[in-house]
Amino acid sequence: MSLGKEPRRVHGTVHGPGYSGVGGITGAYDLVGGANAFADDFHVFAIEWDADSIRWYVDDVRYQTFNPRSLPGRWVYDHPFFIILNVAEGGYWPGSPDSTTVFPQTMRVDYVRVYEKSGG
Repeated sequence: MSLGKEPRRVHGTVHGPGYSGVGGITGAYDLVGGANAFADDFHVFAIEWDADSIRWYVDDVRYQTFNPRSLPGRWVYDHPFFIILNVAEGGYWPGSPDSTTVFPQTMRVDYVRVYEKSGG
C-alpha cells in the first residue's frame, strides 16, 4: 500500500491475466491536510469487493474502482480469495533500501474485519 519513498501515498492494485507482475494496474491516494505520512497515525483502509467490482477506500474516501470493463484482461475476481498483510522491503517497485531507509520496519494493525453479503 504505502511506499517509503512516498509516505503520503497509498496504492490499490489488481494483478491478473494480462496485467500481472510489474503490469499490475494501480490507483493511488494521497493524504490531505496536515499529516506528513500514513505512518504518523492510524487510518482505516477498506476494500469492498463483489463479483462486478472492487473499490478501495482510505478513511471512508473511495479512491479507486476496478470492474471487468476497466481492465485489459480477463476479470478473475468473481470467486473467493484471501487476505495477506505484510511488510516488504526492496524489490522492483519501491527500489532497494538505502541509507534513508528506517530499520526495523513495523506494521501495526488494530483490527481486520471481513463481512459477507447474505442472500446473494
